[in-house]
Amino acid sequence: MVVILWGFIFGALLQYARLNCFDTIAGMAVLRNFTVAKMISFTIGLGALLLQAEVYFGWAEYHVKPLILVGIVVGGLLFGIGMAILGYCPGTVVISLGQGNLDALFGIIGGVCGALIFAVLYPHMTPMLGSDLGALSVRSLLPDNAWFWTVSVALSLVFMGIALFLQHLQPQGWKWLHAAIGLSVLNVVLNLPSAAGHPMGASTAFSYVAMSLTGTGAETYWHKIAIPGAWELWFLAGAGLAGLVFALLQRTFRITSVPDLWARYYGSNPGKRFFWAFVGGFLLLFGARMAGGCTSGHIISGGMQLAVSSLLFAIVVFAAFLTTGRYFYRGAVPALP
Repeated sequence: MVVILWGFIFGALLQYARLNCFDTIAGMAVLRNFTVAKMISFTIGLGALLLQAEVYFGWAEYHVKPLILVGIVVGGLLFGIGMAILGYCPGTVVISLGQGNLDALFGIIGGVCGALIFAVLYPHMTPMLGSDLGALSVRSLLPDNAWFWTVSVALSLVFMGIALFLQHLQPQGWKWLHAAIGLSVLNVVLNLPSAAGHPMGASTAFSYVAMSLTGTGAETYWHKIAIPGAWELWFLAGAGLAGLVFALLQRTFRITSVPDLWARYYGSNPGKRFFWAFVGGFLLLFGARMAGGCTSGHIISGGMQLAVSSLLFAIVVFAAFLTTGRYFYRGAVPALP
């Protein structure tokens, strides 16, 4: 119940700023909506300051993901392509399903299939992912406190400055900032052993569900993901519940098949949208499992820890995301208001 509550808060924050919506995420892919970039950048910047202080005072520990180069780069490319096509992340797709978006359901099914295929291929995939270069971060690379804090504060200010610069370019109100502050604080709290001792995350839940339902996949991989996967499943259950509850309270709950922005490019045929949602979900989760994380668990949580693997993953994801947005959504494009 506690984990569901944390997930509910996570879902409420994203739903509040419409950060879970297809039109918001895909809008970023075509450079017409900067809300996602602003939120992620500010969350990493503020969260890095808070989390580094939290660890420095001994209140929590790092959960840095290892730098496995091929897995990070290739997984990041697949993840970015899948996110642009699907228009959701592993966490936001569940929130959107709670709000009645049927395309999110097909994205989830595709994601479960992608995670299952990776689980089955895991013994063969492991040698292909590259060597483990270690849990590298600014802390490990700069053990001297003076240099560490100088670089950490500078990076934090850069991330927050990028978010505010994007806001200057495209003023969109300040709900994204409220959500960013909330997510920063939430992740810091989750890192406390007394609260959860587990940073935000979502993609491992898909592997957990896939392997639990089918009873297939490498046993070594199950031992690796069983505990975090169960935690993230309950976390996502809370997020999906938040999407449903707030949609009902705000009287915005609607059973829909095709998001407005998708219809502008590809029309309102549900079958076409469901097919591409499945494909996007498959690529998204297969890539996430190759890289060892997703938007919340890798980019945000890892970014707040100033982890080298997470910062590299973020760069690759956004490069693939924006490139896919440019070429995948190249049809008839009426200018958005």
